[in-house]
Amino acid sequence: MTISEFSIDKTYDTNRTSAPRWIASHIRRNLLPFTGIFIGAISNAALAAVVPLCIGIAFNAVVLNDTPDYATVRWAAMALLGSQLLRACLQFLRNFSAEVVGQRLERDMRDEFYGELVGKSMTFHDLNPVGDTMARATNDVREINLLANPGLNLVIGSFMFLIMPIIFSSRIHPQLMILPAVFTVLYIIALVWYLRALSPVAEKARANFGTLNARLAEAIDGIEIVKGTAQETNEMNLFRKNATAYRDAVIAQSHIEARYIPLLMFGIANAIGFWHVTRLYELGEVPIGAIPDYVLLLGLFGFPVFVSLFAYSQVALGVAGAKRILELINKETELDQNAAGHDAEIEGAITFDNVSFGYVPEVQVLKDINLTIEPGETVAIVGQTGTGKTTLVKLINRIYDTTKGQVRVDGVDVRDWNMASLRQQVSIIEQDIFLFSRSIADNIAFGNPTATKDMIIAAAKKAQAHDFISGFKDGYETVIGERGVTLSGGQRQRIALARAFLVKPRILILDDSTSAIDSATEDQIQRAIREASQGQTTLLITHRLSQIRWADKIVVLRHGQIVAAGNHDELIETSAAYGRIFQRFGGDA
Repeated sequence: MTISEFSIDKTYDTNRTSAPRWIASHIRRNLLPFTGIFIGAISNAALAAVVPLCIGIAFNAVVLNDTPDYATVRWAAMALLGSQLLRACLQFLRNFSAEVVGQRLERDMRDEFYGELVGKSMTFHDLNPVGDTMARATNDVREINLLANPGLNLVIGSFMFLIMPIIFSSRIHPQLMILPAVFTVLYIIALVWYLRALSPVAEKARANFGTLNARLAEAIDGIEIVKGTAQETNEMNLFRKNATAYRDAVIAQSHIEARYIPLLMFGIANAIGFWHVTRLYELGEVPIGAIPDYVLLLGLFGFPVFVSLFAYSQVALGVAGAKRILELINKETELDQNAAGHDAEIEGAITFDNVSFGYVPEVQVLKDINLTIEPGETVAIVGQTGTGKTTLVKLINRIYDTTKGQVRVDGVDVRDWNMASLRQQVSIIEQDIFLFSRSIADNIAFGNPTATKDMIIAAAKKAQAHDFISGFKDGYETVIGERGVTLSGGQRQRIALARAFLVKPRILILDDSTSAIDSATEDQIQRAIREASQGQTTLLITHRLSQIRWADKIVVLRHGQIVAAGNHDELIETSAAYGRIFQRFGGDA
């Protein structure tokens, strides 16, 4: 089992040791429709072999008798018609079963993959480009569907077509089994070589597609920066470069497909087979009807030869896609949910005990932090940009884990808390607000989906958001764009505050969350925060003196270390670092 922050309730007992085994474990969950593929494939090949049998019988009935035996011809025709009608029905069973397997594989694998993605830690998501992850979750999963149908459907069907000429040739003459047997062996050898050459190229094509998609997603997500710096041409050139790399990988795959040896083997086998059966006829070993019978049997090899060129390429792409998905699924996160951990209502005491942290081992963002925050206390954290203020507060709810020391909430190491219980009671509102492409009501109620309309409105009023929301045509049902791009910065921040007020966290962290709000509105929101923070621990990351002044304690960070702590008046007198920050922002510290 892969370690994740959270395990989703719907889990799959699958083998994740390799891509083929992972695919096989999902197929085992759909054995009934997969059996339908085999039944349809075997019957399709067997009934296809009935065609040359009936034609050979009819041929002999006409040629070998002085008077043509039309009764036998009619019998052969009826047998041919009946067998092919049955074949059509069983072919429908095969194709329907393959489609069911393909759709279920895509559904279940995407479900499993998505469950793993939302369970991974922030460190995992920080290190994996969104565009590439989306390519794996959409296009690569789709390739697995196509691996099953038409890929495996045609592979299984073509394998049966290799067996039937060997079986049915024996009834004509034992010697005629040799050529189909030799062809099958050589075909398998050539196929193994083909797949070995194709697999790395298919994997490269999928990887290049991921790179192309990742860069495109970044450009679209940062389109404001692209346009603001007039970089449209450079981004277009980069897109062409990545698209060319993907095209070259696909062309390399086509070159391997073009050298598909079984195509040549098929033509040679037909020539040798025709000569052999004709020679046996000359020697009186077989009747004249054996010639069309055997030649048509050898023609069955055409299906695996021509179809497998596409089918095995599709299988290779599907396996490559599964490998890319499994790569992310199997990446272990440093955090786990600790489902059996401490679970209680938070009182709000926070202790940083000799805490150090770095995103990479070589660089420490925070160093030897020692800080005690009492329940219900309001603490302002100030410092120059890049001093680790945001990183510090994200250690409280285990967005990241310390590399040294302990962070304790109510005297319990946060690593010993049940993570869901901890995070449900700690709310962080950041300057860069993320809102979903949903209604305003859904965004406010995101942390509490069972909230009533009255609760949502009450939270919005506290955050000074009710008036502008009511001004929209659809009010609280107004659907906003992704990240709230249809709203102003101040409106986004107020909706985020409403979301926090609705959850009623025991620890509220405001990371410069009122920076885009005018002074008058800010005063109203501050009064709402003070009212809501009664008995609630509040941490403020801010440069605004108006917010700093009502903090019980001010903590000054510099180069990842606490250099001073106290109230505003004390720090003005005793801390040069705080004085510089205060002066820099002209009294709006």
